[in-house]
Amino acid sequence: MVAAVGAVHLYLWHRLVRSTTRPGRLRRALTWGLAGLGVLVVVTFVGSRVEAGHWLAWPGYLWLAIMFYLLVFLLVLEVPRAVAWAVVRRGGRRAGAEARILETVTAGAGAGAGDAVAVPDRDGAGGDDRADGDGGAAGAVPASGTAAGAAPASGTAAVAGTVPAAVAGAVPASAAAEMSRRLFLGRATAAVAGVSAIGTVGYGVRTALGDPVIEPVKVTLPHLDQRLSGLRFAVVSDIHLGPLTGRAHTERIVRMINSLKPDVVTIVGDLVDGTVAELGPLARPLRDLESRYGAFFVTGNHEYYTSKGPGEWIEELGQLGVRSLRNERVEIRHQGGVLDLAGVNDVNGATMDDGPDFAKALGGRDTSRSTVLLAHQPVQVADAARYGVDLQLSGHTHGGQIAPFNLLVPLQQPVVSGLATVDGVQVYVTRGAGFWGPPVRVGAPPEITLLELRS
Repeated sequence: MVAAVGAVHLYLWHRLVRSTTRPGRLRRALTWGLAGLGVLVVVTFVGSRVEAGHWLAWPGYLWLAIMFYLLVFLLVLEVPRAVAWAVVRRGGRRAGAEARILETVTAGAGAGAGDAVAVPDRDGAGGDDRADGDGGAAGAVPASGTAAGAAPASGTAAVAGTVPAAVAGAVPASAAAEMSRRLFLGRATAAVAGVSAIGTVGYGVRTALGDPVIEPVKVTLPHLDQRLSGLRFAVVSDIHLGPLTGRAHTERIVRMINSLKPDVVTIVGDLVDGTVAELGPLARPLRDLESRYGAFFVTGNHEYYTSKGPGEWIEELGQLGVRSLRNERVEIRHQGGVLDLAGVNDVNGATMDDGPDFAKALGGRDTSRSTVLLAHQPVQVADAARYGVDLQLSGHTHGGQIAPFNLLVPLQQPVVSGLATVDGVQVYVTRGAGFWGPPVRVGAPPEITLLELRS
């Protein structure tokens, strides 16, 4: 990570500092400033925690987002910048060639003028000798000759003094002009990239910190008991309680879910980025969740990243009235019909001997019933398909969170966001109600889903 951050900042220095400034105090100051921001990114990743790292996390993660979009926009501008520089440089070379031709012509004209003055003087002197034919006139010859001799000297001095000076001055003038053009192009590129990056991040911060979007979704299950048609799930994931969120973040999510009046509430992993000691107060509003048949939770990968593991959170959520489905299933009875609601642990749990167990969660069930599976990562559908699951509810992807990362998600997950069918199983992937890392969402607004089953 350190190497990657260093490489990115080296590129940013080249484009934002070296290409926009002349050597001197300003360049040194900007260099040290950019180096400090690079160190801040590394320290933020390593040391941001709720208590000690709150004030560190905000500037660190904001710069991380700005850094990313500066990199994106500068890379996009590399091609037009290269084309513009080629055009400008070609124009500069043409202008330089024309200037050199003009200097040569001027120098030649100056030399010719000097010769023309010298010869008539000598001819004039000789003519005067012939015309006067007396001693006084003859005595004037040296004077005239001296004047005539002065003319060539004067002409020679003019040529010698003009041409070298012009030629000598042309080189530094040309170099200065090229440097000015290079600085102008570098500054224009940096300005466009800077304004674009800051504007994009500003929009992304507003989106990430704003109210989640309510996404109404209707899913038809071919084998669903007609008595279960209309059963409504509030689906939320990736709340990511952490150093940049507060209690109000949880309170808003709970308030919005309750306004939907769901039959079932499902929290599909990545609730927290810290321990109960650090984040317990932020999670307490979850006790106010309201639904007909209860609230259910499955672990995400981030529950396994905490220093004490997911166990303490399973216990804490139980005290808040949220039941964790740890490779198990429950029956949801609605209007005389029965639905199996199952949940499996996240795949990262395997590193702690707490991975997903599909056989335990789905084996031996009544296959005439429809089954809804809670699994944090969409990729888990490959295992779910072997057990005849009708619908899988997942999160994890954040919808990409920051474009163009949404283009990279398919390299790991079969669905980025929304409803899709994978291996014969319908999968709904919510974008999540929070954020991880930078408090920025671009092209993937936070989401709470109201999902209604249809027969």
